[in-house]
Amino acid sequence: MVAGATRGPARATLGDRISTKQAEIERTHNRLEKRRADLRFQELRAQDLQRQLSDTNAGIVRVAASLDGLESQVRWNERRLAWNQVQLNAAETTLQRHTGALRRRLVDVYERGDLGYVNVLLSATSFSDFVERWDDIRYLIAANQKTVRERRAAQTAVAGARRTLESDQLAIDAALSRQRQARVQLASLAAQRVQLLAVADAQRRNVASEVVELEELSASQETALEEMIRERQREEAARRAAEEAQRRRAAQLAGQALPPPENNGAPGSFSWPVSGPITSPFGMRANPLGPGFEMHPGIDIGAPMGATVTAAAGGRIIWAKPYGGYGNAIIIDHGGETSSVYGHLSQIFVAEGQDVQRGQAIGAVGCTGRCTGPHLHFEVRVNGVAVDPTSRLR
Repeated sequence: MVAGATRGPARATLGDRISTKQAEIERTHNRLEKRRADLRFQELRAQDLQRQLSDTNAGIVRVAASLDGLESQVRWNERRLAWNQVQLNAAETTLQRHTGALRRRLVDVYERGDLGYVNVLLSATSFSDFVERWDDIRYLIAANQKTVRERRAAQTAVAGARRTLESDQLAIDAALSRQRQARVQLASLAAQRVQLLAVADAQRRNVASEVVELEELSASQETALEEMIRERQREEAARRAAEEAQRRRAAQLAGQALPPPENNGAPGSFSWPVSGPITSPFGMRANPLGPGFEMHPGIDIGAPMGATVTAAAGGRIIWAKPYGGYGNAIIIDHGGETSSVYGHLSQIFVAEGQDVQRGQAIGAVGCTGRCTGPHLHFEVRVNGVAVDPTSRLR
């Protein structure tokens, strides 16, 4: 193979088409990343509103339970107030009766003198009868005085209990008013949050729809780009065949023995392009940069930033520039419709059209494109379709 072969007009036209498609993909990727970030924001916003709504609904339940308890206390207080009112009325009636009797007695004493008890004593028939009547009168007076004191104490106690209950009732009524107001406010807040959640969910669905459309557009653009790269590989194969035919014709014209044909088939194996562990294998995996799963078309090899990346097999560089989510990337055509891809490079040491040998330094490990940390993304493609490179590495 001739290094740095001059490209013809067809190659230049294809290169222009590839560059144009690459720019389209880059713009689509940028829009897609922005909408994905917006989608994530909308999802977090909807989750936060849902959490706020749940908290508000829980607050409504708590306030309703508190209102039930307060209303039960109100009913209990009303029953106690009614019973205390009965006791107070009875005490006041008894006290009024005793007070009336006492007043009448005082009037009799004032108007006629206190002769009632004296007449009782004077009507005694003997000294022992006089003593008994004296004791009865003394006990009667003491009992009347005790009854008056007890009724007054009962009246005071009932009145005090009534004041306490009325004070409690006022406090409960105030608490009821506050809780009812809180329930109205919470219900209003819940209604507002339901509306906000509905709006946020609608926005989330719209953004999700845009993300799907952009992903489909990106996939179709990348499919078109892959077809262009396969076209370049076919051109490369045709170039190799033309060079081989020219070499053999030159040998015939010179009368020399025909040289053995160059091996333009696919390499039987690939060397490791960089030393390190496989941090993400080939196949389906959780998307490291977003929700859901994705097909990982190669392997990620863990290596430090700036570590040297070498060609896994000999061939010609057909891509050496940014490549969408791959960041700075290199694609080597190895013949036999087989190519290898090296992604997320921090530096590129080769140019398109350059021939390289197995083990030759072509770039440095980096974290360009859609990347979470320094590593090398390595792919092997057969006729443009990614295959698991693990079994081919030696």
